[in-house]
Amino acid sequence: MITAGFIGNGKSTNRYHLPFLLKAGKFRVKTIYNRSLKQDWAPIAGVAYTTDLSELLEDPEIDLVVVTTPMEHHYSYAKKALEAGKHVLLEKPFAKTVAQAEELFALAAQKGVQLQGYQNRRFDSDFLTSLKVIESGRLGNLHEIEMHFDYDRPEVPHAVEGFSVETSFLYNHGCHTIDQVVSYFGKPDRVHYDLRQLLGEGRMNDYFDLDLYYGNLKVSIKSSYFRVKPRPSFVLYGENGCFIKEGKDRQEEDLKRFYMPDQADFGLDRPSDYGILTYRSDGQYQEETWVSEVGDYSLFYEALYESLTGRREPLVQKEHTLTVMEILEEGVRLLEPAK
Repeated sequence: MITAGFIGNGKSTNRYHLPFLLKAGKFRVKTIYNRSLKQDWAPIAGVAYTTDLSELLEDPEIDLVVVTTPMEHHYSYAKKALEAGKHVLLEKPFAKTVAQAEELFALAAQKGVQLQGYQNRRFDSDFLTSLKVIESGRLGNLHEIEMHFDYDRPEVPHAVEGFSVETSFLYNHGCHTIDQVVSYFGKPDRVHYDLRQLLGEGRMNDYFDLDLYYGNLKVSIKSSYFRVKPRPSFVLYGENGCFIKEGKDRQEEDLKRFYMPDQADFGLDRPSDYGILTYRSDGQYQEETWVSEVGDYSLFYEALYESLTGRREPLVQKEHTLTVMEILEEGVRLLEPAK
């Protein structure tokens, strides 16, 4: 068992980490640090809750520190944990700048410990299903991929009065989808950016449309807070056909209603959620329903365990993280007011 401690005790820790860490069955949580002991989530039996960070960092039993604080604190807390000789799992977005990320990786190498970003959405059902379709070869040569991450939440940008990197939609949601693309296709040849502030200049970045180019393939990542009806999650266009997956992975939806991973049907797509593949075969068009892959965020913690115990390379490579950070930083730089 790997002994873990958490820095942060909010929604990220309790909704997106602990249920999956515990499901993996190879970690135990000893200590959770938070600046306040106010509990918005049910405490876990046997876990020590503390407002003293040294209690966590100076504990020789703790191998891994998971940082789940807001993004503006990622760098400082990760640095403290690395300096204490702990492996670190850092929530996304990883850091504010590429320079911060590079400094943290250099420190991890110096200390002989591992540092990874928490890219759990590599185990989203819609993403895994789309990869299966690509690898089936039914589409032939890929021409274009469209990925959408849409919300009907205008109240979010309306509640934010000014622009900041920390509240930008690109940093907070592009970090999911850009990583998915980079994890499979690698570093793009070039990127075209269309970032907007739909409520006006100087307001929150609430829309982005990025085109990542890989030779003749274009991968478009599009997101908005102002979509009454969301666009399909994935659309794949190839020389021989197309694949459309309308709905997103259902794990987050289940978590929000406190339907947890210990349920057998947690996060599973229904037949009505399956994607449709249309392709040309022997001069005729065929259409078939493609059964969804099973999404499971606990597989991230399975992979983390394997890397921490030396059985495999880290799932989220340093190069992946730095590429994502470069794309994020360049995007918001285009929006920041001139100094």
